[in-house]
Amino acid sequence: MLGKLIEEFKQIFHSSEAIRYFFAPGRVNLIGEHTDYNGGHVFPCSLSIGTYAVVQKRHDRKIRMYSKNFSEAGVIESSLEQLTYKTEDDWANYPKGVMDTFKKHGYDLPFGFDILFFGNIPNGAGLSSSASIELVTCVLLNKIFELNIDMMDLVKMAQQAENEFIGVSCGIMDQFAIGMGKENQAVLLNCQTLEYQYSPLQLTDAVLVISNTNKRRGLADSKYNERRMECERALSDLQTSLSINSLGDLTKEQFEKYKFLIQNEVDCKRAKHAVYENERTKEAVAKLQNGDLKGFGQLMNESHCSLRDDYEVSGKELDALVEAAWLQEGVIGSRMTGAGFGGCTISIVQKAQVDRFIEQVRDTYYEKTSLEAEFYVVTVGEGARELTLEAV
Repeated sequence: MLGKLIEEFKQIFHSSEAIRYFFAPGRVNLIGEHTDYNGGHVFPCSLSIGTYAVVQKRHDRKIRMYSKNFSEAGVIESSLEQLTYKTEDDWANYPKGVMDTFKKHGYDLPFGFDILFFGNIPNGAGLSSSASIELVTCVLLNKIFELNIDMMDLVKMAQQAENEFIGVSCGIMDQFAIGMGKENQAVLLNCQTLEYQYSPLQLTDAVLVISNTNKRRGLADSKYNERRMECERALSDLQTSLSINSLGDLTKEQFEKYKFLIQNEVDCKRAKHAVYENERTKEAVAKLQNGDLKGFGQLMNESHCSLRDDYEVSGKELDALVEAAWLQEGVIGSRMTGAGFGGCTISIVQKAQVDRFIEQVRDTYYEKTSLEAEFYVVTVGEGARELTLEAV
């Protein structure tokens, strides 16, 4: 595939300089949803699918960007002096935001470049295609300009670009998982302290199956900001009597003891999810490390119920996919993953049952929603990096 991208790059940009190529994966969160901005733990892994970038340097300050995923937009031009957010530039605002953030941190970008992007992450599916574009841009800037920035700082700058340039108040999980991912390992991240530990994904005779609802996540951004506000109000109420920095500081027992402080019933439900999901995530990782895959799957199921009932971010399509999965033989656990209101589910399925799982879930889902689901049997890959043709 990389060879085809290089050929297309040469046709579009009439290449004469040396070409380099980079990759940043997508990510899926196995458990720990809507806990990142509440100071809790998450347990994501980077995927073998992601965003490719083919790039050559220029002899001026111009930036030309083209995406195979949005070919109708053509080549989008900017310059290192004019890195401003433009609605009409759509997807290209993500790499521009990263370049702008590098400049704000004092890094010199002495020349422009031509870039072709291609992502094999389904757009709008909640597998973090935007953070994947951000990280592949971070890595290519870091390598091409020989800036020697470590990956954790790249992760932080990618998040800053999304927060400040794009205007989305995301937590750090997506960028962290994509930048710091390791093959065949998930990572338990404390989003408050950024302490982390890798955990081998020992699925033995099972695989990860991502199921895409094919419902665009139209409500996700507005509801995301709404849930953040509800959790912040709950935290503020709790802080009238408790010395805590985030909902992630609370155990389930402490929450049950002090939840009377939360004045709004809806805010209390949101806070309950954040606290219980954080505890669930730590427990799930311990079960996985002890070889209890069945116990891990049960906690995935409980996570979905909490996201459906207490956090109310699933919706009929995600519920239909998950409920269909729960009925299938060989399913160890299944839940929605990502912001919600569409997007994807993640299931752990025994290898011998995968074909039947896909067939049965697809049919059941179509009967309930009249939508065609898509399925991806994924492997866990390395984080963002430069590629060589020999390694592809």
